[in-house]
Amino acid sequence: MKVHIINEENSLCNRFLAELRDVEKHTDRLRFRRNLERVGEVMAYEVSKTFQYHPVTVQTPINPATVMLPEQEVVVASVLRAGLPFHQGFLNYFDEAGNAFISARRVYDETHGFRIRYDSVYTPRLDGKQLLLVDPMLATGASLKIAYDELLQQGGRPAHTHIACVIASPQGLNYLQEALGGENVTLWLGALDEGLTEKSYIDPGLGDAGDLAFGDKI
Repeated sequence: MKVHIINEENSLCNRFLAELRDVEKHTDRLRFRRNLERVGEVMAYEVSKTFQYHPVTVQTPINPATVMLPEQEVVVASVLRAGLPFHQGFLNYFDEAGNAFISARRVYDETHGFRIRYDSVYTPRLDGKQLLLVDPMLATGASLKIAYDELLQQGGRPAHTHIACVIASPQGLNYLQEALGGENVTLWLGALDEGLTEKSYIDPGLGDAGDLAFGDKI
């Protein structure tokens, strides 16, 4: 599995990441959503560099011009609700992409404790396409692996999967490398943080991305 960590190189994306973390700024929901979106746009651009391209001729007002355009079809997938602004950032660049959404929630039972329950999966066919599975936070990695499995079960097998996360923990990274090591997957991270707290929150992280983007939930 190839891993790309965006903030290992200096770029304007670091400003968006800083504002997402900053407690003086990230409680502005509009600003928080827009920064998630902007990180998605940066990552979409980086992902696009890995595609295969073919020449296409377009007519300008003066003469024909040849441009290189991507060959692959793209599907952008995210888990509701925190993934929506991040998803939109990718969609701003891959504006002809198909879209997939996963409805999931945390439930508690005495046997398993807290676990992720996947209620619905909405996806186009994935066979032979580029799947971009985008989720702001990669903590333990277990829920993202389940989302990946659910998408493939419903939609078929993509030619390649790009998993994109804004903030990740080393534990989540290691889990996905082990769980998806044999898959055709590339992982894109905005930043790799120090670890997880006892409650499996990313440290230092940025807080609850869903609540910061859309308000508290019951």
